[in-house]
Amino acid sequence: MSYKTISANKATVQKEWVVIDATDQILGRLGAKVAKLLRGKYKPNFTPNVDCGDNVIIINAEKVKMTGNKWNDRIYLRHTGYPGGQRESTPARMLAKDPLKLYRKVILGMLPKNKLSDAIIGNLYVYAGTEHPHAAQTPKSIDLNSLK
Repeated sequence: MSYKTISANKATVQKEWVVIDATDQILGRLGAKVAKLLRGKYKPNFTPNVDCGDNVIIINAEKVKMTGNKWNDRIYLRHTGYPGGQRESTPARMLAKDPLKLYRKVILGMLPKNKLSDAIIGNLYVYAGTEHPHAAQTPKSIDLNSLK
């Protein structure tokens, strides 16, 4: 018997739209599961060099939790590119200003560091409230606690 390894490509990938409610979820655990969904690791035809993951919509982004005092003790650094341009921010400030940047930073750190991760992170949509403009794609709701 001979078995054929099936590799997905851009034409054969079946991408779905998924809605995740972030209410009372831990930020790091939510980020790890969303990164696996974006990458497509829950699918049987996962191929590492192809964007075969789903499009993920996160609603209620402002209701996420962190354990301990991480909201104010954790510091994220960035640099403007100018001399003396190092800026620091806490997760609490980032969530208040723009939830997309916080989620993007957390989830991008859990993706591979290559060109494909830039394409994969483009499939992430984060909204502070319960409303989102992607109703035409008929996304299905997923309970993150059921995923490993």
